[in-house]
Amino acid sequence: MKKIASAIIASLLVVSALAACGKEESAADKKTLVMATSADYPPFEYVDTANSDEIVGFDVDLAKALGKKLGYKIKVEDKDFSGLITALKTKQADLVLAGMTPTPKRKKNVDFSDVYYKANDMIVTKKESNIKSVEDLKGGKIGVQLGSIQEDAAKELQKNTAFDIETRNRIPELVQDVQNGRFQAAIIEDTVAQGFLKKHAELQGFNIKTSDDEAGSAIAFPKNSDLTPTFNKALKEMKDSGELDKLIIKWFGADAK
Repeated sequence: MKKIASAIIASLLVVSALAACGKEESAADKKTLVMATSADYPPFEYVDTANSDEIVGFDVDLAKALGKKLGYKIKVEDKDFSGLITALKTKQADLVLAGMTPTPKRKKNVDFSDVYYKANDMIVTKKESNIKSVEDLKGGKIGVQLGSIQEDAAKELQKNTAFDIETRNRIPELVQDVQNGRFQAAIIEDTVAQGFLKKHAELQGFNIKTSDDEAGSAIAFPKNSDLTPTFNKALKEMKDSGELDKLIIKWFGADAK
């Protein structure tokens, strides 16, 4: 009887173990979270080719600071911006930090944290173009990043000013096509655009108001992720303590505050 009882207990343990193995691990149960980003968006995220080829930037520092508060390690993976939401929906990533704006369209597919940084859009052109207003874009070809809020902004501007729109996957491609004359201008977030203006003296830029949608950058999560409220709480703690301000000043300068 003892042998039979032992065999039954052993069988139950095996079944229990198999059931546990078959149970899908939730994001909150993980020790390491995958952060998807598009590392072409300095100073938010970019590849540090001068040192280690590591992906660095404001969003990376923010993600790691939040992860440390919550007991997670953050693994950063580089993807095209247009594929970031798909990465969340297909469980290739647990969160996205990529200077992403929580638009109504995006909210249908993913959840967002509270906004952690606000910026404006900028039109980037060559100085010799003499483009100084949206109206001066008439008849030209304007570049925007595929899947970005700037793509939506360009379509909105297009309703009143006739110009063509072309998309690129990466911000440096937009800048290059402005430099070589393929685009008369590109629409880029101003914080990012300023970095390219400093590097390329032949370029100029001016800010524009393009949308009444909720402005700013937020963290994206899969729909109904249990990470959203916990990251929101940690983000509020960073705002209240001044930690977030320190990161903003580190990456964007004192004028950003």
